[in-house]
Amino acid sequence: MAKSAEMIWLDALDSREKGDIDSAIELAKDVVHIDETHTDAWMGIATWSLPPPTKGKQTQPSLEQSAKAIAALRKVVLFDPKRIEAWKIGGWLLVDNLGMLEDALQWWEECRDEFPSDVNPVIEQISILVRLGLYEECRGRLLQLYSEEMDAPSNQQSMRMDGVRKMVERAAEMEKDEIFMPQDSEHPRWEVIEKMKTVKPLSPTFWLIAFIAPIVFLFGSICMSLLGETLFGFVLVFILILGAFGILTRASMGILQRRNRHALDIDRAIDYETSSGKLCIPESIRGSVVYNSMIKKKNSAVVERLDLLVESDDRMNSKFTIKLPDWDLDERTKTITEEDEIELESLS
Repeated sequence: MAKSAEMIWLDALDSREKGDIDSAIELAKDVVHIDETHTDAWMGIATWSLPPPTKGKQTQPSLEQSAKAIAALRKVVLFDPKRIEAWKIGGWLLVDNLGMLEDALQWWEECRDEFPSDVNPVIEQISILVRLGLYEECRGRLLQLYSEEMDAPSNQQSMRMDGVRKMVERAAEMEKDEIFMPQDSEHPRWEVIEKMKTVKPLSPTFWLIAFIAPIVFLFGSICMSLLGETLFGFVLVFILILGAFGILTRASMGILQRRNRHALDIDRAIDYETSSGKLCIPESIRGSVVYNSMIKKKNSAVVERLDLLVESDDRMNSKFTIKLPDWDLDERTKTITEEDEIELESLS
């Protein structure tokens, strides 16, 4: 007598418990072959296809592992769209491991269909739109994020909301004169990148140690010589040093971003390549110091995918545009009004 899907699923769980992952995956595949709607089995295929965490941290999956997992997760959310964990893992795979930002925007929009008042999908969309330089769309999403329709955020969500809003502000300020669109081979930023391709970006840590720390140290020394003779003065100096460090760090981040803009431009160009499946980075820049610096920050699956794209050598059309989710017509066609501008500014 042939085993039922549930019996085979129990065998799969048993194999997983014994550490035989390959057998567990094959058995889970047998389950969905019998019952395509068995979402536990699809979830098993997805999560077991990924490398196990090491010391509590997720190990970077390969391109093949990422592709298998996202294919299974699409089945999970198809048959059980309320399974929020599947949405979260899928979003992580699409952005961090496949570089498919266009697909990720749609993925999170479909998640919003099931969880319309959850702030997390909107936060994820804004983070993607910033990377792509789509700031007008960011503003519309920010208005949605802070609208009364959304659930009251937790403390952690509030911190993420504030962080993504500031990220939009800093990026938009840096590109207020011209937004880099890498698909345009004639864009003036390409000439700047060409000139600076041998210049590595500065890390925030190096920036703090080399520039911020000496200024704060000098400020602290002066304050200590003037106020540090008493216990009260010592405490006051300590508070002043902490305040100065915080203020200088926030104030100088814009300077660091402008210094590193050529590297941030390359990062966007890579995002456009992995999102479109076509190339836009000139050969004279690919493989340069700044390009390699940004590639080192990418997960291995993204690097694998980029290598395949370079091998195919399919160039991006200059008129290429990122396909956005089919947002509500009112949202997509809405002009940002003066009242909206005031509302956004009030969040700052």
